[in-house]
Amino acid sequence: MPSYEQLGDLLDPASTVLLTVECQQGVVGPDGALPELAREARSSGALRNVARLVAAAHEAGVQVIHAVAERRPDGRGASRNARLFRAAERLPVRQLTGSAAVRVAPPIEVGAEDLVVRRLHGLSPVHGTDVDALLRNLGCRTLIVTGVSANVAVPNAVFDAVNLGYTAVVPSDAVAGVPADYTAAVIRHTLALVATVATTDEVLRCLKQAYGRS
Repeated sequence: MPSYEQLGDLLDPASTVLLTVECQQGVVGPDGALPELAREARSSGALRNVARLVAAAHEAGVQVIHAVAERRPDGRGASRNARLFRAAERLPVRQLTGSAAVRVAPPIEVGAEDLVVRRLHGLSPVHGTDVDALLRNLGCRTLIVTGVSANVAVPNAVFDAVNLGYTAVVPSDAVAGVPADYTAAVIRHTLALVATVATTDEVLRCLKQAYGRS
């Protein structure tokens, strides 16, 4: 874990953005398409910690971006070049544009100044979406990555952020995947090599201190 001073240096509200990844009702909600992942996101406290971070970001003036995965009812433009995509087409809950499944899930509250970026294809919330251009226009230097899943989308977001020149911060208890021990292993053996790993409470303390100085 980084020292408090090191983490605080990274989390300047003026150049920090908080990204929530696929924290949508059709993924982490109680009636989501992937019940095991939804249960883990909730029972582990990860979804609650994402909500805490979003609330603190709103208070501290940190920009929040919600990355949502969806597909058109006719499937146009959707990826089909991996087993994951083909399996998603057969799930009982589909992430269709305009449906409740693609709304950000409670207890996360979407603020008036939050940005919601929707993607119709691919695995990454960053590559091939508007996220990079938005981050550059916002003057972002540090990207806090939260959400699901530690299996696919979260590592993609972290790798893409690093490749694009941003510093990634991962609150380890605001990320979920299945099984739980796999999430811990990915964070320890992979994400920790390219991102600053902290806890939600550590990030919250830094944001609150930065807000107090502003």
